[in-house]
Order: sequence, then structure tokens, then C-alpha cells
Amino acid sequence: MGKVAVVMGSTSDLPVMQEAIDMLKEFEIEVEVDIVSAHRTPEKLFDFSKNAHKNGYSVIIAGAGGAAHLPGMVAAMSPLPVIGVPVKSSNSIDGWDSILSILQMPGGVPVATVALNGAKNAGILAAQIIGSGDKTVLERIISYKEGLKAKVVEGAKSLKS
Repeated sequence: MGKVAVVMGSTSDLPVMQEAIDMLKEFEIEVEVDIVSAHRTPEKLFDFSKNAHKNGYSVIIAGAGGAAHLPGMVAAMSPLPVIGVPVKSSNSIDGWDSILSILQMPGGVPVATVALNGAKNAGILAAQIIGSGDKTVLERIISYKEGLKAKVVEGAKSLKS
């Protein structure tokens, strides 16, 4: 089974990124969490990114606010799929700076980008990537999606009662 790295630029991003961590744990996927700042710890960023695949990771989820260079820089140096989570931070321009910094990557350096503060979907997407090659994880995803469907059906029934 694959292992997922969840990295973020600072501890202030953790409340948002916790949703990705929680989803991965729900799918019983091993997750490791770290602070890797593109601007304040560039050496750590380089080491992490260049060696992530050697360290057993299958997917990287990178969250950042403001200028949000972390996901793109990780993707520039790692052969692994990177999912970027734009975080609306205190120094953010309504989150648009983060969204555009992660979304507008040059050709050849893709970053899958989820919604502003959309770490939950990042966790699900990482699980789906792993599930494409792991039947156990795939079955957990199918079960999760069936649960979503059941909630909608039950909600519709309660309207008619």
C-alpha cells in the first residue's frame, strides 16, 4: 500500500490540512506530516522533494497560503503526483493568490489543484490515486462513495416525511 506525505508551509496551515490527514486515516492509508517551507527552509524542500519517491511515498499533498510556491516547487523536483491545496491564510488576497500560484503551473510540471481550503478532497484524491493500483484501498473508496450516496438518499426521504 502507498504512503502519502502531507506537507505544508507552516503550522498555521494545519487546521486546513488536517482534513486531508483525517481522510487518509479513514481510508487506512499511512500518512506522514511535516512542515516544509519553500521560502524559509529551501534546503529541506529540495531534500524532501528529490527523495520522496525513495522514501516510500506514492503521493504528495502540499498545502500553502499566500504566494503558495510549495506545491509547484515540490512538483518541479519530484516524479510523484502532487496535489496542491491552496490555503486562505492571513496574508492572502482572499485566497486567489494561493489558488493561482498552484493552479497556473507551466507545461511539464503538473500539480493537481483542489478548491481553496479543499484538503478533504486532496485526501480523497490521493486515496483514489493509490486505489488505482491497490484493490483494498479501492474497496474502501467504493464504500465511502456508497456512504455519500446513502446520506443523500436518506436526506431526500426526510424531506418527504
